[in-house]
Amino acid sequence: MPVLYKTIQSTMKTKNGDKLYHPRTVYVGSVNTEKIAREIAEYSSLSTGDVKNSIDNLVTVMTRHLQSSEVVTLDGLGTFRLAMKSRGKGAKTKEEVSAAQASLQVHFSPASTRNSDRTVATRSLVTGVKCVLYKPETTDSGNSGGGNSGGGDGGIEDDPLG
Repeated sequence: MPVLYKTIQSTMKTKNGDKLYHPRTVYVGSVNTEKIAREIAEYSSLSTGDVKNSIDNLVTVMTRHLQSSEVVTLDGLGTFRLAMKSRGKGAKTKEEVSAAQASLQVHFSPASTRNSDRTVATRSLVTGVKCVLYKPETTDSGNSGGGNSGGGDGGIEDDPLG
């Protein structure tokens, strides 16, 4: 299945006053831990319960390491790290700075391999992906919405423009 996208127009204008168009990812569903565990169990000798338990333990152990100011790298998947994002105004002096001025976020970088010239050869999770323009099915009434009154895309959106 390819990654679906739709075209959206930015609400922000360029210096020339143009509102440019950009691709935006369209999600048509979500997958929970149970489904992932069932699918992994099909590829292994582990039961669904064993896989689910391993995933739960992975989350527990990763949380402990991240909350100890450590970066967590999972081979073939990527790297996780906590980052602080400042909220509001900064402080005028170093002494006025506190953790309460920021929120914590988990940042993820997919694993990648590099060529001898240091360019990225592969990037886990995104290498080889095919992107296809999302075209919702047209219903008998001619509406092409996602089943909601707003005529949306029927999925969850990723908004890179804010």
